[in-house]
Amino acid sequence: MALPATERSGSGGDAVLAAFLDLTVPEGYRAELIEGEIVVTPPPDGDHEDILGRFVRQMIRKSPAEFYTSGAKGLITPAGRLIPDLTVGPEGVFAGKDSWFVPDGVVMTVEVTSSRPDKDRGPKRRGYAAAGIPFYLLVDRTEGTVTLYGEPDAEDYRQDVRVLFGKELDLPEPFSFALDTSAFR
Repeated sequence: MALPATERSGSGGDAVLAAFLDLTVPEGYRAELIEGEIVVTPPPDGDHEDILGRFVRQMIRKSPAEFYTSGAKGLITPAGRLIPDLTVGPEGVFAGKDSWFVPDGVVMTVEVTSSRPDKDRGPKRRGYAAAGIPFYLLVDRTEGTVTLYGEPDAEDYRQDVRVLFGKELDLPEPFSFALDTSAFR
């Protein structure tokens, strides 16, 4: 994976990256560097966290494979430094990693829209694809949809399947289960 312009030595983004890495945010807030812009978001609301919990519970109960999840790992991607609402991977994917790491081995990222839905719908989606993360699941609370993106390339995902809240979404291998989205309303 190529490093983002802000990570390459000698680029004009060096000052932005340095400022980002030195940034201190209030407890619970999240700072990301998305396509050269420093974005600070407030802590999520309870409904946001409930959706993530419901997803993880279904994954544990229904998937034949075992996954590890994190809601706080920073990913170094071609679009910048992104923190998904949830990062999913096999056992050991997070072991020994720094707070920011190249997402080799990550199988899926999950975002639940909140204060900045356009970042989840565009720049973060493209960043996860460019990093080679096989799947990106977007729970769009504004639109009332759940979209699974797959087949990443250097610019975006080539495939997406979208369902309205209340419908099941078939998650392919390695997940291999139907995600019930009725509780995401």
